[in-house]
Amino acid sequence: MAARLLKAKNRRGAGGNQLIFADGLVCDSRRPRTTVSFAEVVRKAYMERISLSATGHYATPGIHWDRVAGRGKPFHYFACGAAVSEVEVDGFTGMTRVLRTDILHDVGDSINEAVNRGQVEGGFVQGLGWLTTEELKWDEQGRLLTHSPDTYKIPAVGDMPQVFNVTLLKNAAQKGVVYGSKAVGEPPLMLAISVREAIRDAVAAFGPPGAEVPLAVPATCEAIFMAIQKRRASQRAPTPDPDRVGLEARSVGVLE
Repeated sequence: MAARLLKAKNRRGAGGNQLIFADGLVCDSRRPRTTVSFAEVVRKAYMERISLSATGHYATPGIHWDRVAGRGKPFHYFACGAAVSEVEVDGFTGMTRVLRTDILHDVGDSINEAVNRGQVEGGFVQGLGWLTTEELKWDEQGRLLTHSPDTYKIPAVGDMPQVFNVTLLKNAAQKGVVYGSKAVGEPPLMLAISVREAIRDAVAAFGPPGAEVPLAVPATCEAIFMAIQKRRASQRAPTPDPDRVGLEARSVGVLE
């Protein structure tokens, strides 16, 4: 499009290899005094319905999978992580606080540790909302009632672990990728399972050991309170001290 506009002004053809884009203008390197504005080029392309974008597709090498035999290499690499979380549960209300979370995550050879750390923290908190607050509700006609953040609770700053430690695995360069790095965006979401399991451990403390502890997902305050009530109703051991409001539990490490 730029070449066409310049040709109309110069009355001579302009090759794509000779075009220079600078300071909001386009010119032919052989005739730099004749210019057209970049805005004019964009407007003309828009009016003629010419796309100014380009797309591409990358085919990861070495990927193969035999579904019948159950063998192959379906992914180029795996981004693994582990998390341990400590929570406090109020036995009277089901309210929960995440006291501490420690995460170790594999990002390969990190190109930008700040970006990787932010991705891990953000993914974890997103998973925290998925497993503890973001409850879906439908009406009798099957219409979703909790359709936006103003009708269901997404995690806020106050819901984050009070102590939040994220460590990136060292000496974990990945072969055959950009600078030995690994992508890490959504995988840390699954590490929030450690919070859900810590809550389940805390609920278990309200009843006899060894019994099953059903807990709904998401583990909202209501779901936690109802699970605690079931534990209290089914207990055969002495009733826990009702003044012991806060119960702490540590989850096991969760691998993704």
